[in-house]
Amino acid sequence: MKIANANLMKEININNVRQVMKQVETATKPQLASLTKLSVVTVNSLVKELCELGELYEDETIPSNGGRPALTYRYNYDFSLALVIYMNDKQGQDVITATVINLENTILLKEEHTLPEFDQTEFLGIIEPILAQHPSIKGIGIGIPGQTVNGEITVSSHQQLKGVRIVEEIEARFGLPVMVENDVNAAVSGYCSQQEIDEGNSVIGMYFPTHYPPGMGIYLNGKVVKGKNGMAGEIKFLPLEIDWYSPMNPDVFAERVYQMIHTVNAILAPDRVVVYQSQVEAEAFIRDWESYRAGQLMPVFPEVIINESFQEHFEAGMRWLTLKELEPNIIQIT
Repeated sequence: MKIANANLMKEININNVRQVMKQVETATKPQLASLTKLSVVTVNSLVKELCELGELYEDETIPSNGGRPALTYRYNYDFSLALVIYMNDKQGQDVITATVINLENTILLKEEHTLPEFDQTEFLGIIEPILAQHPSIKGIGIGIPGQTVNGEITVSSHQQLKGVRIVEEIEARFGLPVMVENDVNAAVSGYCSQQEIDEGNSVIGMYFPTHYPPGMGIYLNGKVVKGKNGMAGEIKFLPLEIDWYSPMNPDVFAERVYQMIHTVNAILAPDRVVVYQSQVEAEAFIRDWESYRAGQLMPVFPEVIINESFQEHFEAGMRWLTLKELEPNIIQIT
């Protein structure tokens, strides 16, 4: 037990040094000791180990006040890379965007591949050369318009994705961990990370794509609520008898969205509702929402925002979530 506790303490300390170096980028050993509250002796040992791994490297020597010059160390943000892949629809065709990022969330590569329809063999063919070109990739994140249950995509607005078990094949073929996230969950995560939403606040993201059913992401207490089998937020199942695949009168569409916001508000009472839609002009949507809510009883009145940056937030959320998966998972022993 003593050996286990000693190893755990070492992992905690080395992760402490790692996180501080990610934030400050460069530091001397005395500076690291001050920032981490560790002894200089401990920092010396951990810095040596991180340098041997390639996660830190020696940078420049800086003069000191009368003493020996101090050597600075720099964090290597390219030590681990992530491959982030997200799928979306453009003019009826599946577009696969593949992005390689480093630990600073800097984009090193970005490619777009258009597929007439989703094909698993072609999808794997996109991944293979990227991994060969970037051997430091240590994890893959995939964003999809759907949900996976036990590795199988069971719900999706894209019929060709249903029944696909892409995660198992990628992990078996390339030996890397794979994280799959729903597009709306990723978008609300991206929005909250960009807006630096306080963990005590709750945000609902509603996405209404053209000619496809809507989806919703729920951000509470600093994380996305998934529900059983990841099915929380499947608002297309609300009993509103709407054909989301057919064109809809803008006034009817807006009224249905107001009813959805009203319903969600009664259950979750969010601080903010972000609506991603392009069918009704933003100013008219908010004006008519104010008129709708004035005639209704509601527990609270959330801030309703129309946003046209779904793709941007989807991408940002996928990068953020995938990088979180690369963080060491240190289990505390009590």
